[in-house]
Amino acid sequence: MCHVYLVKSCLGDPSISRLLSFCCCALRFCVMHVDELRTSLQSFGWPDYVVFCLMLAICAVIGIYFCLQLRRESKEVKACGGEEAANSAASYLVGGRKMKIFPITMSLISSFISGITLLGTPTEVYLYGAQYLYIMGSLVLMGLCMYYIFLPVFHDLNLISTYKYLEQRYNRSLRLFGSIMFIMASLLWLPIVIYVPAIAFNQATGVNIHIVTPCVCVVCIFYTCIGGLKAVVWTDVVQTLIMFGAMALVLIKGTIDVGGPGVVWQRAQKTARIEPPNFTLDLSERYTFYSLVLGGVAHWLKSNAISQNMIQRYLSLPTLRHARIAIWTFIAGVLAFLAICGYTGLLIYATYADCDPLETKLAQRNDQLLPLLVMETLGQYPGLPGVFVAGVFSAALSSLSTGLNSLSAVVLEDFVKTFRHQPLSETQTAYIMRSVVVVFGVIFVGLVFIVEKLGAVLQLTITLTSVANGPLLGIFTSGVMLPWVNSKGALLGGLSSLGVMAWMCISAQRDLVTGDLVYQRKPYSTMGCNYTFMGERRAFSSLPLDDAISPASDVPFQLYRISYLYFTLFGALMTIVVGLVTSLLLRESDLDAVDTRLLTPFVRRWLERRRSRRTQLPAGKVDKHKAVQETTT
Repeated sequence: MCHVYLVKSCLGDPSISRLLSFCCCALRFCVMHVDELRTSLQSFGWPDYVVFCLMLAICAVIGIYFCLQLRRESKEVKACGGEEAANSAASYLVGGRKMKIFPITMSLISSFISGITLLGTPTEVYLYGAQYLYIMGSLVLMGLCMYYIFLPVFHDLNLISTYKYLEQRYNRSLRLFGSIMFIMASLLWLPIVIYVPAIAFNQATGVNIHIVTPCVCVVCIFYTCIGGLKAVVWTDVVQTLIMFGAMALVLIKGTIDVGGPGVVWQRAQKTARIEPPNFTLDLSERYTFYSLVLGGVAHWLKSNAISQNMIQRYLSLPTLRHARIAIWTFIAGVLAFLAICGYTGLLIYATYADCDPLETKLAQRNDQLLPLLVMETLGQYPGLPGVFVAGVFSAALSSLSTGLNSLSAVVLEDFVKTFRHQPLSETQTAYIMRSVVVVFGVIFVGLVFIVEKLGAVLQLTITLTSVANGPLLGIFTSGVMLPWVNSKGALLGGLSSLGVMAWMCISAQRDLVTGDLVYQRKPYSTMGCNYTFMGERRAFSSLPLDDAISPASDVPFQLYRISYLYFTLFGALMTIVVGLVTSLLLRESDLDAVDTRLLTPFVRRWLERRRSRRTQLPAGKVDKHKAVQETTT
């Protein structure tokens, strides 16, 4: 035993008086139980609370400032005799379409890099290695798709709600279907966004997550409610800078403590956490080159190309050129963040290579690994843990405020204005938009109670949101690229995909929660722990499976056990295939009736050339050509 060894060493040393203090301190440390150590690390002092509260106060002040600005703009509109309600909605939801590239880029980054990414990605790399980081390549491919396919269509239409496109391309039923899917996706995603920073706060302070989440969300609801898009965007700028600063502090101090980047790299290589791309064709493998590239593109697209949260920011820029610049600056920022988060995962392993905190229960949840590292490396410096917690909460608040602002746009444009025959006054418009923010904010806080039961946040988020986003991605992609798909086909495809995706996601998550599906971890050890805990000290080559089923095992293939990165892609492809086949079988598609503005530029050019050639044919040949085409179809 460690404490016996230390006592014998102390008693046998002739200079015992000189070493007595050291021996007593070491003795106390060696026999410290994991619960005592966890409590001792929760050293969140008053300087940390000051830093954290200062971040919240800055966000609230920004909201108040832009609230006053909105009132000034409203008075100017009234003085000029303009359309009050329309201008009020445009200012509140898209900033009057006069936003600048820098704040929008920072807002896009901050909204996309939620606390899920900050805590989930390092955890993923710690548990399963850096294979996940190859998904960064698919982010660039997503940028090309956005640049050439989706953004030109949406920006030219000058929309506030992305889902108005579905009414113009198909009909009102598809617009409502898309809006409902967006609300469903938000209900699945935003509670996780709120829950994640509460984990970090709990690790740092010991405060119950259900105490801190309502308090912080009240501030977010406040500045989003009163300040509109401009308040959301400029708080995002502040929050992005805090996130960068917080992660930089952790990386620099943590790397110095373990002995430098070389040690981090060496320990990661030793346990195969750094590895070449996995080219296996096994669909159930957690990460392969194909799931990361193909599934990754679909994952990024559903978060950017069709999401009201992101498109609303691109459409707040004055021109398509500005929006395209924002795409690439956004991608550069996200790539930098992913690289930082990936390295942080390797740093966590280098720090705990000989004493896995998950096995010893020093970290009680997977996603508390990074907060644990922060408290061990920065806990002795007053105020620095507060900077980190503020950074994680900044990531969450930016995503939450973006989601609430987008929900107010969708409810106003797609539900209220769609079903109300009389125009809204400025007062009614403002009341509706702000009420939506408050109501959904309260709902998201309540749903946190459910989220904490569902497992690791990164996989959980991608899995659950694919239920709604897979069908939506398929419907939008069919709309901009396949003029043959009509409203009946798109709706049937979307509903079919929704049913199958719901079954897949619920089944997969059920197996993970019950332990029927377990992914093998990278090697870890508890041989070097200098505190006591329940269980034996051992080195593990992988997570013991016991009676659980690994996807690599010789078990019958089950569709819902494919890699979670394929889920969105599968849902989108199913929607496209069912929609296209149904439309062709019904023979109700009329290419001449499709508005070319609703198609992506290269499809638009093809269809216009086709129409041009047909107008040059004699009347008899046009009829004959049309009959041949219908027969072929």
